[in-house]
Amino acid sequence: MILLDIIRNKHGILGMNARNRRYLKAENSLAAFHLADDKLKSKKLLKDNDIPTPETIKIIKTRLELEDIDWDSLPNSFVVKPNRGFGGGGILIVYGRKKDSRHWVKSDGSLVTISDIKDHCGNILDGNFSLTNSPDVAMFEERIKIAPFIKHYCFRGVPDIRVVVYNNVPVMAMLRLPTLKSQGRSNIHQGGIGVGIDIATGVTTTAVAGSKLIESLPGTRLLLSGIQIPFWSEILHMSSKAQIISGIGYLGIDIAIDRERGPIITELNARPGLAIQLANLSPLGSRLERVGGLKIKTAKRGVRIAQDLFGGEIEEDIEEKSGKKVIGIAEVIDLIDKNGSSHQILAKIDTGAYRTTLSESLAKKLQIDEAIDYKKVRGALGTDERPIINLSYIMDKNKVSTEAFMAEREDMKYDMIIGRKDLKKYIVDPSKKVFMTQESLNRKVKDTKRKQLKKDYATQVKKFKDSVVSK
Repeated sequence: MILLDIIRNKHGILGMNARNRRYLKAENSLAAFHLADDKLKSKKLLKDNDIPTPETIKIIKTRLELEDIDWDSLPNSFVVKPNRGFGGGGILIVYGRKKDSRHWVKSDGSLVTISDIKDHCGNILDGNFSLTNSPDVAMFEERIKIAPFIKHYCFRGVPDIRVVVYNNVPVMAMLRLPTLKSQGRSNIHQGGIGVGIDIATGVTTTAVAGSKLIESLPGTRLLLSGIQIPFWSEILHMSSKAQIISGIGYLGIDIAIDRERGPIITELNARPGLAIQLANLSPLGSRLERVGGLKIKTAKRGVRIAQDLFGGEIEEDIEEKSGKKVIGIAEVIDLIDKNGSSHQILAKIDTGAYRTTLSESLAKKLQIDEAIDYKKVRGALGTDERPIINLSYIMDKNKVSTEAFMAEREDMKYDMIIGRKDLKKYIVDPSKKVFMTQESLNRKVKDTKRKQLKKDYATQVKKFKDSVVSK
């Protein structure tokens, strides 16, 4: 699906010229650009205001300092980057040290020698990666350790979250994933994947690779929608606070989530790109206009306004544009039995499972337990052979006919789990509330039957009375 075809006629799309004229030139002073472009300066400002940033290990300003480095004092993993670099250029990531040697290893397993690091630092000092090609400073920083929730979505790099903040309000956000094409960098223009994030909930929505809308991580079955970003409230507050203390009127903030330290601001960007609106399938310009005239003095108020204004509208846009319904991690469905009658149950939505599974006892009760095939499945207790049955059910007014596993689930909370094979028409939002449990659903079904019986009895009584009066 080509993104431009989706959003071309959408009001409020922000273009490069409008961004430069209305926001960069009008909102960002020369001092603001200097602050954002100087990583050491911006890191000090953030740290002085209790906002986490990557720890600085070493600063190299001259070739003499480069020659005096105590290489044995360096940690096993670290990052070398230019102080005034841009677009992810000039960043060297070292993942580990070779045992009993002065050699390190990059993410692809290739060796990094002291000579390699010296050459790289020399290029940084010469200004080969700086904004203006002027002499620069080389920084050695701690390497961010990938949080477990996102580890399997990344190719040899650290993902981050880009948040655009204007008038102290976080107006739009996306998750940026490093790929093989981007060579482990998270930058979208270098081939990384952008995944839109709902501002209110911190749950991912749609994803883009280049100019195309994608559903899953390329080469895998991992869905990119429905990922809950941890520390979401903290991330939003951190973003708003960073704008307040920096004075940068139109700001892009890059935040990584370290598995030990939590969210960390890695960079301030006074010239954030526009791919974020493609990842969200939502126009940035209209959001900026909505918050432009507001008076917001605190980060807390900025976050609350962001979630009130922009929460939920993404779900509506996604359903409208993609034709897919947003569902939660548990949904009420109507199971269809052998005779075509429906039975309401609460099913778990499980994107980690490929095939849908129904409990054997319920399948027998509905007389749909006839096996059409068998398949070996490897589980925590080893490999077993499971029967496959034909199964039909209705979820959100859509009838689904599928082939499902039948298994013992008497000790499980749910009689049925729906796997991603049957979720192609849906987008899963883990934060979407489930308004009833299986017990309350059972009570609801019983109450409905009881009310229907009372209604039928009342109708029969009325007919009898009417017949007596007529006689």
